[in-house]
Amino acid sequence: MRRSLGLRALVEGEDLRMAGRARNPVQGLLLWLRRQPPKVKTALGCVGAIAMLVLLRFLVVDHDNLFVLAEAIHSVGIIVLIYKLQKERTCAGLSLKSQELTAIFLAVRLYCSVVMEYDIHTLLDTATLATTLWVIYMLRFKLKSTYMEDLDNLPSYYVIIPCAALAFLIHPSTAHHVVNRILWAFCVYLEAVSVLPQLRVMQNTKVVEPFTAHYVFALGVARFLSCAHWVLQIIDGRSYLINALGYGWWPSMVLLSEIVQTFILADFCYYYVKSVLEGQSIVRLPSGVV
Repeated sequence: MRRSLGLRALVEGEDLRMAGRARNPVQGLLLWLRRQPPKVKTALGCVGAIAMLVLLRFLVVDHDNLFVLAEAIHSVGIIVLIYKLQKERTCAGLSLKSQELTAIFLAVRLYCSVVMEYDIHTLLDTATLATTLWVIYMLRFKLKSTYMEDLDNLPSYYVIIPCAALAFLIHPSTAHHVVNRILWAFCVYLEAVSVLPQLRVMQNTKVVEPFTAHYVFALGVARFLSCAHWVLQIIDGRSYLINALGYGWWPSMVLLSEIVQTFILADFCYYYVKSVLEGQSIVRLPSGVV
């Protein structure tokens, strides 16, 4: 009981000190958010996401551009990683397994793009895959001595096998060859959870250095824009979207995958924005985050 009261007094004292330092409304808002229970924070996050969707619907005329922008931001995140590896000559804090999973789903998606549609996404995926393979090469060979293998401890097959099984069961019902349809579903499911090993590394370290934080935040923004693309397409009632996806469970699984990958990164993005607004270059994660 005394320990609980002492901890509460310590937290309240820290809040008062932060309030004393707060010189602008942003810091005051952060202090207010910090005091809210998890359920309130979750509700506010959902409201903020809905507000952003409404804003994007009116600001972006062609919602297909959101998907292109999402892929472009993912590429920017990879470029940030390349800069980190070149400048600091260390891969500490990065998950090799996440990069390998990313390369797998990009390679599969690139194949599906070539044989099923071939458009600007094909070019973007080619560039992103090439840079991802370069990052993997650096982690496996050039900077292997700085790789935190003991912290990158989420087995890849924990992610790959469930995605492959789900793709075999639920995939598009389009006119394409069944193998291509299963591969398409596999890359969608794998993309949704490919960041899990990276989150495990950050969970183990509790401290995320700037370049890694920028990369993961870029992934979070890209996933949100991709999710917004699908949601807005459905809201607008685009008939060609249904024709492209087919019928049955598959359209729902596409949307669910986009929502899952957005929420997986939402918690980290909150702490990233909080750290940036507070002027901190390093993101510190409390226990239980990601």
